[in-house]
Amino acid sequence: MPATYTACPTDVVHAPVDVVWKLLTNFAGWGDFYDCRVISVEPPGPGVVGQRMRGEAGPRWLHLGVAFEFTRLDESRHNLEANVRLPFGLTVREDLDCVPINSERCRVNYHCHFGFPAGWRGAILRRLLNRELTDGPADSLARLKRAAEQAYREASAPQPTAETT
Repeated sequence: MPATYTACPTDVVHAPVDVVWKLLTNFAGWGDFYDCRVISVEPPGPGVVGQRMRGEAGPRWLHLGVAFEFTRLDESRHNLEANVRLPFGLTVREDLDCVPINSERCRVNYHCHFGFPAGWRGAILRRLLNRELTDGPADSLARLKRAAEQAYREASAPQPTAETT
């Protein structure tokens, strides 16, 4: 049985749940805030079950391929699941949910279930990535939080009128 590891960061986002959900279900926009360069999204458009995103991670000179696929999207509960393939045989099953706290805040919960290749390759990979297994999901959540809060601030900012310009 392949080795596994689970990381479950959570945080309160000072933005409505719908703002966060819109960011999460738009693969094409993930490169704006996640550490990923989006190469393609099939089919294009808003998130649907079966939609796939192919991208690259790491420094621009290092083209580490990543692939995501939405396997469940429950808009009424703001819950999604995605399967992720990372370099070197590492896989992740992500289960994310957004829980409204009030009209301007929500709690985002990440559940990242890492899977490693069997044998010595998996053991070495787990040892090499030890810290990143916890820090990576926490960093992703922090990036999502910043993007959602910025989008909400910009949408909530008073628009200049002819009298104020």
